[in-house]
Amino acid sequence: MTVTPAEQALLEHYVKKILAAPVYELAVRTPLQAAPALSETLGNRILLKREDLQPTFSFKIRGAYNKLVQLTPEQRARGVITASAGNHAQGVALAARELGISASIVMPTTTPQLKVLGVRNRGAEALLHGESFPFALAYALELARRSGREFVSPFDDPEVIAGQGTVAMEILRQHQGRLDAIFVPVGGGGLIAGIAAYVKYLRPEIRIIGVESQHSACLQAALVAGERVSLPGVGTFADGVAVAQIGAHGFEVCRFCVDEVLTVSDDQLCAAIKDIYDDTRSITEPSGALAVAGIKQYVARTGVHGQVLVAIDSGANINFESLRHVAERAAVEAL
Repeated sequence: MTVTPAEQALLEHYVKKILAAPVYELAVRTPLQAAPALSETLGNRILLKREDLQPTFSFKIRGAYNKLVQLTPEQRARGVITASAGNHAQGVALAARELGISASIVMPTTTPQLKVLGVRNRGAEALLHGESFPFALAYALELARRSGREFVSPFDDPEVIAGQGTVAMEILRQHQGRLDAIFVPVGGGGLIAGIAAYVKYLRPEIRIIGVESQHSACLQAALVAGERVSLPGVGTFADGVAVAQIGAHGFEVCRFCVDEVLTVSDDQLCAAIKDIYDDTRSITEPSGALAVAGIKQYVARTGVHGQVLVAIDSGANINFESLRHVAERAAVEAL
C-alpha cells in the first residue's frame, strides 16, 4: 500500500487517538475466538472477534463512550441526542447513564423492539421516527438544532471512529502471527475506518475487506464513484447497517485503506448466523453476521486456502421472534 505523506499523517492521527481512547472504563476486551467447524469447511483458519459480548451486545459502546467522555462540562449539561438503528443507541444510553448525561435517541419505527427496550432500560429517551435510518437521522439533526443538545453521530465523528478502532488494537495484540485479512461489517463506516487506520499503519500487508448488505451498499457505491453518494433507499433486514451514505470522516480513510468491499444477500446472512451458532452457540443479529458471510463468499470466489481470516462478529441484538425466519432462510441458502 502506497500512501501520500498527508494520508500517512491521517493514519498516525487516528492511531494516537485509538491508543489514548479510554473505552475500557465501560467496554470490555472481547475474545478472538477460533471457529473450528467453519475453518474446516472453508479450508482456512477463521477467527471471530466477539463484539457481541460487549455490555450492550455490540461494538458500538466503544465509540459512544469515547465520544461522550470527552464532551465539555457545558456540552454534558445540555445533554446529547443521536440517531441510531439501535446498537449505537444502546451504547449512548449506557454511556450517558454512567456519565450523568441526559440522552434522547431517535430510532426508525422498524427498529427491533429489543433495541428500543435496551435504550429505555438504560435511562434514555427513545423516539421512534421514520421507516429507516436516514429519516431518523434527519429528524435527530433537526431536534438537535431546536433543543441545543449535542448531536453524537453514530459513525461520522473522529472520536467515535477512534473508539471503534480499539477493536483492531485488540486483534493485533491477541494474534501476533500471520494474519491475512480482516473482514469488517459496514454501515456508516465508523468501524471499518477505525480498524483500517490502525491496521494499515502498523501492518499494511493485512487486507481490510468491508462487507455490506446488498440492500445498503453505500461504501461500495462511494468507492466506485470516487465520492460519497446517497443511496435512493435501503433495506432493513440488516437494520444495524441500513445506512444510505457513508460518513465523510470514515470515507476519508476508507478510500485508500480498504482493499475490497463485498456485498451479501439476506439469505447469505441467515446462513452465516447459523454458521456462527454452530461454532459458538451464540446468536448473532443479521448485521453482526456480515463478516462471516463475506468470508464465505471470498473463499468461494478466490479459492484461497490455509489463510488466517478474522471476522468481526459485531452484534447480537436480534428479536427472538425473528429467529424462525432466519432458520427458514438459512435452510434455503444451504440447498
